[in-house]
Amino acid sequence: MPGLKPAAKRRGPAPAPATRKRRARGYGRRRMRPTARQVHAYAHCPHCRTRLHGGTVKRTREVLEVVPSPVLVTEHVYVERRCPHCGGRWLPGPDLAGVVVGQGRLGIGLLSLIATLREELRLPIAAIQWYFAAVHDLSLSVGAIVGALHTVAAQAAARVRDLGTAIRASPVLHVDETGWREDGGNGYIWTFSTAHTRLFVRGSRERAMLDAAIGAEYAGVLVSDFYAAYTGYDGRHQYCWAHLLRDVDDLVEAHRAEAGIVGWADGVHALYQRALATPLAADPVARRRARQDCEAALGALCAPYLGVAEAPQRGLCERISRHLAELFVFVEDPQVPATNNAAERSLRHLVTCRKISGGTRSPAGTQTKMTLASLFGTWRLQGLDPLVACRALLAQSQV
Repeated sequence: MPGLKPAAKRRGPAPAPATRKRRARGYGRRRMRPTARQVHAYAHCPHCRTRLHGGTVKRTREVLEVVPSPVLVTEHVYVERRCPHCGGRWLPGPDLAGVVVGQGRLGIGLLSLIATLREELRLPIAAIQWYFAAVHDLSLSVGAIVGALHTVAAQAAARVRDLGTAIRASPVLHVDETGWREDGGNGYIWTFSTAHTRLFVRGSRERAMLDAAIGAEYAGVLVSDFYAAYTGYDGRHQYCWAHLLRDVDDLVEAHRAEAGIVGWADGVHALYQRALATPLAADPVARRRARQDCEAALGALCAPYLGVAEAPQRGLCERISRHLAELFVFVEDPQVPATNNAAERSLRHLVTCRKISGGTRSPAGTQTKMTLASLFGTWRLQGLDPLVACRALLAQSQV
């Protein structure tokens, strides 16, 4: 199955390493608030056995320990009572909003922990079972854990729909895809990533997946690689320079002895660095002029090789010429990045999961996986604690 692409090779001198600020002594051993305290002192003099009192603290030592704690099982007993005055019988309803989901047996804290262990830590179900048995003396079946994941995904369905609305309203949208098997059948996961949102959808690798996710009226800039599903996109588009430079470097590797190829590749790299050096503070007119200059320079660099069958760089030059208007959008619009690294990074988590599990076994399992990946991926991108965020989501859905 296709996975993430290798990183582009560096050309030219390596950048100077950044200076690292020296951390304070004992930075990694900051003391915590003590939950218990033991005082060590002699009650009698070891020499003459005289009773000792008072004293001064000479040193302290902190010891961290985790104590296995059994699961908290609360039995809710509903008692019916009869009014002696009117004869009515009164039984309180099962008001457990914010405690459990529906008629479930597992509390929202336990559901959140199961989902976090599975999605954020990528633990197999057998490892989750071992953890709860060893640390919390709780025996959970495979079906209970799978059902807990389905429950969390069902409660998050509305939140995921909101993520779809958010990506369609974003000024910049990164798109990429990778393989994902379902019940042994091949398929693809699409990632739609913005600065604050990630949405994952599984389906085919056809253009219809892109159209269904962003709609025909998307007004932002689409950032992607050169896969055919994106090349016919009619809106504003920025192609990934990391993919283009990787192909340029592969061409140089195959024709290293030919000075013309190396010189042409150096020119492409130099032009890309020149585009990156466009001042962010430049006014819109200056940025538009800089984009036009870069397009003209790159077009002139490729023009001599267009249609020349014996030129090894002909294929790349034709691709560049065909998509020249979508290569320097980042120069004119400072919000747009020059690469599609945001989408590549968003897929790493799922690629690791795919290598561990091999995929999912049913459409329901796939839907749950995509929902949880979108939810936890967005929380991860926003710097939120996934366990706390998941618990808040489940509690809010019960209010």
